[in-house]
Amino acid sequence: MEPLNAEDPVSIGPFRLIGRLGVGGMGRVFLARSAGGRTVAVKVVHAELAAQEEFRRRFAREVAALERVGGTGTAPVLGSDTSAESPWVAIGYVPGPSLRTVVGDEYGPLPPATVKALASGLAHALVHIHTAGLVHRDLKPSNVLLTVDGPRLIDFGIARAVDTVAEGGGLTTTGAVVGSPGFMSPEQVRGDRVTPASDVFCLGSVLAYAATGRSPFGSADSGVHAMMFRIAHDEPDLTDLAPELAGLIRACLAKDPEGRPSAAEIVETLPVADPWLPADVLARLGRHAARLLEAEAGTGPEREHVGAASAGAAGDPTPATPLPPTASTGPRARRRKPLIAALATLLVAGAATATYTFWPDPDTGGDEQKNRGKGETNGVSARPAGIVPAGFLGAWEGVIQGTADHPRETARIEITQGAAGAKNAVYVQVSENRLCMGRSRLVSADEDKVVFGESDVTNSVPAQRCTPAAHQTLTLRSPDVLEWTSGAAKATFRKAPTGTAVVPARFLGRWRSKPMREVYGDNDDRYTTEVTVSQGPIGTQLVRMTDVFPRVNDAGEITTDIVSCGSTAVLAGVGDFLVIGPLVKDADSTDAECPQNGSSYLAVDKWEGKDRLLVYPMVDAEPGEFLRL
Repeated sequence: MEPLNAEDPVSIGPFRLIGRLGVGGMGRVFLARSAGGRTVAVKVVHAELAAQEEFRRRFAREVAALERVGGTGTAPVLGSDTSAESPWVAIGYVPGPSLRTVVGDEYGPLPPATVKALASGLAHALVHIHTAGLVHRDLKPSNVLLTVDGPRLIDFGIARAVDTVAEGGGLTTTGAVVGSPGFMSPEQVRGDRVTPASDVFCLGSVLAYAATGRSPFGSADSGVHAMMFRIAHDEPDLTDLAPELAGLIRACLAKDPEGRPSAAEIVETLPVADPWLPADVLARLGRHAARLLEAEAGTGPEREHVGAASAGAAGDPTPATPLPPTASTGPRARRRKPLIAALATLLVAGAATATYTFWPDPDTGGDEQKNRGKGETNGVSARPAGIVPAGFLGAWEGVIQGTADHPRETARIEITQGAAGAKNAVYVQVSENRLCMGRSRLVSADEDKVVFGESDVTNSVPAQRCTPAAHQTLTLRSPDVLEWTSGAAKATFRKAPTGTAVVPARFLGRWRSKPMREVYGDNDDRYTTEVTVSQGPIGTQLVRMTDVFPRVNDAGEITTDIVSCGSTAVLAGVGDFLVIGPLVKDADSTDAECPQNGSSYLAVDKWEGKDRLLVYPMVDAEPGEFLRL
């Protein structure tokens, strides 16, 4: 980090600047601190980019998309002003070294079990990035940070705004090219359209680097263009790659984008070691986390020690010294959803019509494989023990208002293992017109009671309508039942499904509104609503609704004009019902007649021998009825 110079502002938005982290193609990056003491990285757009109206529009859309990612496997967006004279975005601090530093400078190639866990964690982050409508475009070892609870992917999304301006001819300065030589996809090298499959190819290169200590397409010593030619045309050099990793990495590195697995397929197929890092690396992270916790226990905010931030600044964002004592700079415990443990065989077509079988999982290898280069694993020590009793771990759901048959407000909390001070609980609360999602810090735990305190909001629908959750106390009543209290609110919670595929099969698919000729008469076929329910985890947009209906004029007469409206909702609960937050209109659904729908819960039953989907609003009203297509 460099000190601020005379030309730098003292603050940006609510954040007080501390120093410069670097300069990139998009703008300058500063280390900053919020009024509450949270350390963040603030990216400020270059003036020449800010002067481009197309860039500003894309930048605003990309920041909105970044906020939808919600920090899962990534660094969360904590603030932004895309309409400012110099647009900016603030991104959270991640306490961990980069993969480039660990493999290239400190430890050497990682063992196969660690690389598999790295693949799963990064693929999980990519699922959320792609679901938000983004493509990372710059997945490389220096953009992967390692924490005790898994990898974090940083510096994504904004590159698309830069790329768009470059395509339009309004910018030709250095930095407009998106991607890093050695870790680009063939599509990026050729300048073709980039899709999520491009990120999967780059993931394959990153995993090869993690396992062998080198890029699978060589270095830039022979020239950047020669290396880019190898990416586009040559097979990767996977010499010395462990056999149990070869199938996965070769599949990711298929030249044909259609021949690569999706990020979701990687997540669903890979097991995860626990702990996931070698002992030496884990010990370093443990020492760093301890320093952070000690700093939080301090009493004065005057210390000037600072770490680096996860903003993708120039250089390696590895924290070298403790952060100042604040309420929010402890190591964030990422919610790790349980992955499918059974190994599947996934066949992926390669560029030359060859097929690759996804990695076997032999009894040998893994932790027994000796590390090449700097140091050896020599076995993996256990992760520092958390304090949460096993009976509390997992997901729990309950009804705060209403009844189990007709909920009016629901809540869910998913708890992972962690020490006091860790943010190891993810909560989702849904009421009639609002969904709030966040992370809570563990205060204390004993055999029958767990207490969570300070929380951060990670998702609010509508935007900026949520406040952090109050203290939550959970008391275990039986293996499947606990009592939840928060202030004056009290509810009974029950065990709930977790993972990357929690939607029961009976809900999945497309549904169309049941005919209502008694209401619409001869115009009934002009009124249709379709609901699509997809598979995935809690906290993602899995329910989509499309309404098509005729426009009505001021006299109340039906016209020939058609109104079409689309919207999506975040999944907030599963069980007998699916609970979803308020529907959010698509960006192009701006017609004044498009309805604004609140939160709902969904049920499936039979009607005249057919599957029927019932969509109940969280008020006293009749449900919408839909039949499976």
